[in-house]
Amino acid sequence: MPPKPKLAVYWASSCGGCEIALVNLHERILDVDAHLDFVFCPCLLDTKKKDVEKMEDGSLAITFFNGAIRTEENEEMAHLLRRKSQLLVAYGACAWQGGIPSLSNFAAKDDHFNTIYLSGPTIDNPGKVIPHTTTQVPEGTLHLPRFYDRVKALKEVVEVDYFMPGCPPESRQIWNVMEAMLKGCPLPPRGSVIGAGTSTVCDECTRVKRDKAVNTFHRKYEIDPDPKICLLEQGILCMGIATRDGCTALCPKVNMPCTGCYGPPAGVTDQAAKMVSALGSILDIGDLKGMAPEQLGERVDAMLDSIPDPAGTYLKYGAAGSILGGRTE
Repeated sequence: MPPKPKLAVYWASSCGGCEIALVNLHERILDVDAHLDFVFCPCLLDTKKKDVEKMEDGSLAITFFNGAIRTEENEEMAHLLRRKSQLLVAYGACAWQGGIPSLSNFAAKDDHFNTIYLSGPTIDNPGKVIPHTTTQVPEGTLHLPRFYDRVKALKEVVEVDYFMPGCPPESRQIWNVMEAMLKGCPLPPRGSVIGAGTSTVCDECTRVKRDKAVNTFHRKYEIDPDPKICLLEQGILCMGIATRDGCTALCPKVNMPCTGCYGPPAGVTDQAAKMVSALGSILDIGDLKGMAPEQLGERVDAMLDSIPDPAGTYLKYGAAGSILGGRTE
């Protein structure tokens, strides 16, 4: 019997939710095991980096790489797994567009280190010690990977074959991709988004949609929204209008707004720009008759000011992949 194709799953700067989504295949994980040799996954298997380095280049049939590139080690593993893999999949929101970790791009590295190691209210660090890439101790030299100034998406450091969105991807979508690969089905052109749709979450959402006209925005805890009416029409900032479908609108189904984890829909370069454009078309600023230009500006500003964290809302899962790249200067 010929050897089974090899499968790897790796996490970089991430939370581990993508691995849980893989395990959530339940009994289908046995089908994956029957067709693929699962050889590398740091949180599930004891395979070491040195074992991967010894593999021939291209010996891994598929690698699902989740997590953003935050450190030198993350990038080193990305290059290693790119060389060893026939297909490299950016698996999950963090690998695709930086995910939640890339929100840290709105602050400088020194600011992070100051908060984490020096000025935090629970910090006890009288020596003002912060991590360094090398530290001498009696036993020898300790090495830490370099902490980058900016979080990057996987595609910024290596060539990526496919992108699978989600925080994490839905298990049924993971299975759809796995099944297509296992059966040898024709795959879309390299560089395509897989395991998702091409339209928006709004197209999957069953809530009643009318002519949108919003005159104020509410935090979710401030109102009890009607479970049948579009959340955005009720003044709750729902990202469904600027987010790729494929999740079956799970969050709106339970009366929670979409937060945008499936990234921009097909044909949209920047999810934040799409959301800003959408909001501009639905703001109800009232009767313009007799309104001075400065009054119009003040009214629009007041409405937008009711959104507490625009950058963190529009770019929650994609700051690294946005036009801004996560920077505001």
